[in-house]
Amino acid sequence: MDVKQSVRLAAVGDLHVKKTSQGALQSLLSPVNERADILLLCGDLTDYGLPEEAHVLARELTAVVRIPIVAVLGNHDYESGQHQEVSRILTEAGVKILDGEACEIHGVGIAGIKGFMGGYGRGTLGAWGEPAVKRFVQEAIDEGLKLESALARLRTGQRVALLHYSPIQATVQGEPLEIYPYLGTSRLEEPLNRYPVNVVFHGHAHHGALEGRTSGGVPVYNVAMPLLRQAFPDRPPFQVVEVPAEPRERAADHVE
Repeated sequence: MDVKQSVRLAAVGDLHVKKTSQGALQSLLSPVNERADILLLCGDLTDYGLPEEAHVLARELTAVVRIPIVAVLGNHDYESGQHQEVSRILTEAGVKILDGEACEIHGVGIAGIKGFMGGYGRGTLGAWGEPAVKRFVQEAIDEGLKLESALARLRTGQRVALLHYSPIQATVQGEPLEIYPYLGTSRLEEPLNRYPVNVVFHGHAHHGALEGRTSGGVPVYNVAMPLLRQAFPDRPPFQVVEVPAEPRERAADHVE
């Protein structure tokens, strides 16, 4: 019997499914079954966070995708205040939604959060001054803590971080400089340095850069669909990355 040498991860974000999107994704996503073992969705799954949009996406995914799907939500999925219903609909369609949790599939541990904004490096907003600023910064801190908690629970040798907002500045370069602070924050990078992973995927920056690295050298991929379609117009709009397969005895360990 052949022993799997690697696990193929296909990642894409920013699908922005609308009520009128029925049929639009099927041809784009159908190749994923032959090219990957797991499909990762990096937020902004819907355009306005409406249950009707989530139902359309659920039908699109169940129609063509036959491999496990893991996802996080994005800011657009929160727009209408119905993100819990969006999550429920997608979960019932077989999508594993992560929000500070971890899961294991094919021996690969996956930790996922939405993330938040706040800026990078010396430009990271600090919790000083008005209460509103402190609340804003606390949201970024809380998202970082959720990621750290999820990563700490993983016992697999191969680990993946799944986010919507970017944890590094390198993959938002190409966007207008003025909006960098709204595309992510270095606070999301800190847990990745404490609990190293094989690879990080995020979306959100539609006009950013395809790839960067954390300060610890971990590859980070910006998989926003608009960016992938512009950069690779002749191939399916998802990024495929392979990680080594876990030995069979370790792959038996399961993280919920």
